[in-house]
Amino acid sequence: MCGIAGILSSGPSANPEPQPLIRMLSSMHYRGPDENGIYLDDKIGLGQVRLSIIDLASGRQPISNEDGTIWIVFNGEIFNYLELREELESRGHRFSTKSDTEVIVHLYEDRGEEMASELNGQWAIALWDSKKELLMLSRDRVGIRPLYHASENDRFYFASEMKAIFAGSSISPRIDPPAMDQVFTFWSTLPGRTPFQGIEELEPGTTMLIEKGKRRARRYWDLPFFPPSEHSRDSPEDMARNIRDLFIDSIRIRQRADVPVGAYLSGGLDSSAVSAVIAREINPHLKTFGVRFDEEGYDEGDHQSEMARYLGCEHHDMVADHRTIGDAFEDVIWHCEKPLLRTAPVPLFLLSKLVADNGIKVVQTGEGSDEFFGGYDIFKETLIRAFCARQPRSHCRPRLFTRLYPDIFRDPESRRALPYFFAQDIDKSADPFFSHKVRWRNTSRVKQFYSPDFAARLDGYDAIGQALDLLPPDFSDLDALSKAQYLEARIFLSNYLLSSQGDRVAMAHSIEIRMPFLDKRLIEFAGRIPSTWKILGLNEKFILKKALKGIIPESVRTRTKHPYRAPVHRSLLHFAGTEYGRHVLSEAEIKRQAVFDPGKVFSLMEKAKSRERVSEVEAMAMAGIASTQILGDRFSRTSFDQVASCKVHFFVDKRNQRDSA
Repeated sequence: MCGIAGILSSGPSANPEPQPLIRMLSSMHYRGPDENGIYLDDKIGLGQVRLSIIDLASGRQPISNEDGTIWIVFNGEIFNYLELREELESRGHRFSTKSDTEVIVHLYEDRGEEMASELNGQWAIALWDSKKELLMLSRDRVGIRPLYHASENDRFYFASEMKAIFAGSSISPRIDPPAMDQVFTFWSTLPGRTPFQGIEELEPGTTMLIEKGKRRARRYWDLPFFPPSEHSRDSPEDMARNIRDLFIDSIRIRQRADVPVGAYLSGGLDSSAVSAVIAREINPHLKTFGVRFDEEGYDEGDHQSEMARYLGCEHHDMVADHRTIGDAFEDVIWHCEKPLLRTAPVPLFLLSKLVADNGIKVVQTGEGSDEFFGGYDIFKETLIRAFCARQPRSHCRPRLFTRLYPDIFRDPESRRALPYFFAQDIDKSADPFFSHKVRWRNTSRVKQFYSPDFAARLDGYDAIGQALDLLPPDFSDLDALSKAQYLEARIFLSNYLLSSQGDRVAMAHSIEIRMPFLDKRLIEFAGRIPSTWKILGLNEKFILKKALKGIIPESVRTRTKHPYRAPVHRSLLHFAGTEYGRHVLSEAEIKRQAVFDPGKVFSLMEKAKSRERVSEVEAMAMAGIASTQILGDRFSRTSFDQVASCKVHFFVDKRNQRDSA
């Protein structure tokens, strides 16, 4: 795992200089602390900071083909690289390293821009074809690895993190109001958008080509959800057997590394299954890592301990309390580079440090299972709402919502209100956003804290209306569950879960995460599973649980899903009481940034101090306001052009055809 950066010049006086590229790499040195490298010619500069995982001795980057006409910097892992290498060698290609990176170079020689369809992995690729004067950027199918880009005058910048673009250019970090409004609707920006004006993110499953100043992008892959007429007709037993085989193989190829590979173990179904396969079939000396909480309702430590004893693995855990979460909140926002409406990324940031402290660089995790096998409550909500819509006058069917949340909505008043809350727009089941609109509207209540000036800058902007542009042509043919899964994976998975709770908090401590449930073969197989077998009644992930029978204990396989959450209310009260928290939440700083109304923020914080609990909307507001203020403050006062320069370990200079490697 690494960080990449580059500058492509198209003007008459191109000839890039190394210093801006060095600043870009230095700004994200934690993504690749082992070594770095730079390639320069008359048109482009490419750079990489490397976290050495595969081919420790000779896998340094940038890497070229045999005659030095194609160069690449790469962030990620290609898990089927051994199979691809064997095929390429049979076709006459010769390799100078044992790395997965060099496989991409030779695959490009054979397949050109179509090569991404051959890759099984997680990646952000920047490849320069000097003969064609063509830059190709590519991002993996679901967006596990980030890749941002921006243009300024006759220069095109790209990098693994936005702060690197600010460090290498004169682009200033200015908040983008519509993007912020998206965050306060969907919990994330929509694909391609970032919180900063002028900075874009390459969408997942997309390849961009820039050739002699002309830019074009195309999606080589989309989320594979299919209408009922194209669902599998196999028996549940056959489907479960295929899932099991694919799952085990996806874990097996993700163990490919020249360093030890650990695993996250939360105690739930998905991480337990991943850990079990590794410990029982691949590495009996597996090290596992988990987060614990000191607040009832969040902690799953007993389940982690049970699973660790069952596997006989070496388990390490850490406790995230209100103080540690509040103290780390600022650093997490700096690394995530976007506002957060929850504190859940913070314990994972702390967990990655524990992993690093134990000498592990790579961990396998359970993310992705819920999106593609039907694990989230919002999917069950959708099915219940669609069920109720067929008989809206029924008194029995709305009671299903109280069965869905027996532990959260305990008092009689909230239990009575729950069916009415989810009954919103119950008669609009044909709405493409039927599954999510209730949630999005609830999140949008946070916008009441906008300042009048910020609200005026939005000028009636409609975030939900813009989300219509994301839908594929055949979206209306999907059933209710598949529509909900598509929206969750397209909007929430890559832009929040794999970013703020994934790559960004892990790479902050130089940890690579690998996600076997996001293997393209598993995703594509899951897309054709009938919805009935994903959620049977209110039993989520029915077919996956069937596939995992015998791999994990029955007590883990059959227990009710416990969603991962972290305390917000008291954690952010602690943050607000720190010296830095008092600064960013002060009336003067809130007025300076002009996103929120100082009076409303003050009232919210006073209410939070006086109460034992706050509502869901108030908790989201506390997190959203504090994180936005941190983002605006940290990025506005950081002198990106003064970033301390790292020492360059590998430098290829081909400007005017001079090679000083």
